[in-house]
Amino acid sequence: MILTTLKGIGKQLLRVKVVDCNTEDSHFSRCLNTFDLVALGVGSTLGAGVYVLAGAVARDSSGPAIVLSFLIAALASVLAGLCYAEFGARVPKTGSAYLYSYVTVGELWAFITGWNLVLSYIIGTSSVARAWSATFDELIGGYIEAFCRRYMTMNAPGFLAEYPDIFSVLIIFILTGLLSFGVKESALVNKIFTSINVLVLLTVIISGFIKGNLKNWNINPKEILNATGNSSLNMSDSLPTKESLGEGGFMPFGFSGVLSGAATCFYAFVGFDCIATTGEEVKNPQRAIPIGIVASLLICFVAYFGVSAALTVMMPYYMLDKNSPLPVAFKYVGWEGATYAVAVGSLCALSTSLLGAMFPMPRVIWAMAEDGLLFKFLAKISPRTKTPLIATVMSGVVSALMAFLFDLKDLVDLMSIGTLLAYTLVAACVLVLRYQPERSSVAYEMANTVDEPEIESYNEGKLDMLPQPEDRLTIKNLLCPSNTEPSPLSGFAVNICTSILGVLVCLFSIVAVQGGLATWSVCVLTIIMVACLIITVVVWRQPQSKAKLAFKVPLLPIIPIISMFINVYLMMQLDRGTWMRFAIWMAIGFLIYFGYGIRNSTEAVLTRSDTYAPACTIKGEPMDTDKEVFLHNTNGNREDDDF
Repeated sequence: MILTTLKGIGKQLLRVKVVDCNTEDSHFSRCLNTFDLVALGVGSTLGAGVYVLAGAVARDSSGPAIVLSFLIAALASVLAGLCYAEFGARVPKTGSAYLYSYVTVGELWAFITGWNLVLSYIIGTSSVARAWSATFDELIGGYIEAFCRRYMTMNAPGFLAEYPDIFSVLIIFILTGLLSFGVKESALVNKIFTSINVLVLLTVIISGFIKGNLKNWNINPKEILNATGNSSLNMSDSLPTKESLGEGGFMPFGFSGVLSGAATCFYAFVGFDCIATTGEEVKNPQRAIPIGIVASLLICFVAYFGVSAALTVMMPYYMLDKNSPLPVAFKYVGWEGATYAVAVGSLCALSTSLLGAMFPMPRVIWAMAEDGLLFKFLAKISPRTKTPLIATVMSGVVSALMAFLFDLKDLVDLMSIGTLLAYTLVAACVLVLRYQPERSSVAYEMANTVDEPEIESYNEGKLDMLPQPEDRLTIKNLLCPSNTEPSPLSGFAVNICTSILGVLVCLFSIVAVQGGLATWSVCVLTIIMVACLIITVVVWRQPQSKAKLAFKVPLLPIIPIISMFINVYLMMQLDRGTWMRFAIWMAIGFLIYFGYGIRNSTEAVLTRSDTYAPACTIKGEPMDTDKEVFLHNTNGNREDDDF
């Protein structure tokens, strides 16, 4: 009795979502093209960090080798981006990582992913709005801060901000109104600000190379330390120390410094996932979403690489300012007028970054509400603008309240957990789906072709899904499978291997972070690595699905597994306080899910219904509701080009 009850609860928690195979039907207005998505991805990713991050990382971690740090970080981000791109081609619907988890690993994991994405977007919106307000206030002489400190001081240190930020609230409300007005108008504004930002960065890069000196990439620490009379050149009014100079040269802090800088630079590429939330607002999403993700990451890498290279040739790395590196560098080379261009670029970058944080948030909330995991009233779509109106307004109000009252410095790391968790699950989902049996989705594939479906072959396919006598779990079948197509055995084996890999990756990251290079730590890490390699070989030996998609992740299973390692390792580097806040947020989420979502989700309602109506039928013949129906979305083969 107890086992039956637990089995029933497990089925509820791990039930998967069935998506309507007709991708032409959309609750939103399909008005975006590929260029809109590239601009959205670049604007969201290439935020104000490009004007600040390079100085801090080059001075403390990498030196001139920051260009290598950005290269490593870009490669790590591309791994996650490729996984998102395949899912964008496979399931072109609104919801991003939340939806991808729902169709693959089940409802509970989908709720956890969506709930943390909402938190990431709220904190991201609030923190960027406060940064916009602070940057603008600095340009006009600090009048806003002075006024608020004088008349609106809040005495709650450690909990509330020193003063309420009214200007950030105004910014959020303006962009909330813009997003409510329509997605096409929002995309137009984003393209304008993104174009200005990119032009400013191009100007910075060209100017930096003109005024730069390659000698700054080959500094000799002994010469600097001996030249004590040049202390006036240091912008911080303090002499350089041996520690700040490192070993000199191109890589003054060694390769470990480059890797440390890469871990910080990785977060500079966060933001491209907002493209994946536009599945129902894009023309030809199976083609546009993969191109948008990959192209935006490439453009952002070129910008980060160029700015960091220009910055380090203009000014010695040990003299860079951590907070305003570009204005100080231009002042150092005698081009103080360029600081105004940097200020304009910073405001445009903050504007696009803010819009990039606010754009996907209501769409994830809408997707969760539409599925019944959040309250149904949040799923209301405006009939005139075709936007999730209630979700947009609610997310704007909550973000504005956070920006108004709280000092978000201690909460910013929570953004990282939500984003990295989403990256990890998407990588795992790609790994699982590629190796699942495809016969149950023959009807799904035929639904997207013009030929007449053969019902006889479809019925035979359904019978073949049953385990055959020779289809047994043996070492020979795992390492040398006789089938060239995925089978129930190979799909089951990959599911188990992926679950074990997830546990081993977590253990590896915990031991690596906590144990360092201690003897016991190295031994444990070696054992875990060997186990991971064995499991990877087992997965690699399984037959993959040969379904044609607009985009597929290459080099499976290597790329998803490496992406999982990177993301989980970065999560484990976050401090204990961040994990405590994460636990509190998850406790609130579980109260909502187990109190409301688990009973009111669309899949739960369909399961309880006596007359279950499948999402897709062919000539009255219902399709299977297994998660394998997501394997063959061949709509990606359409030839229409929206460029």
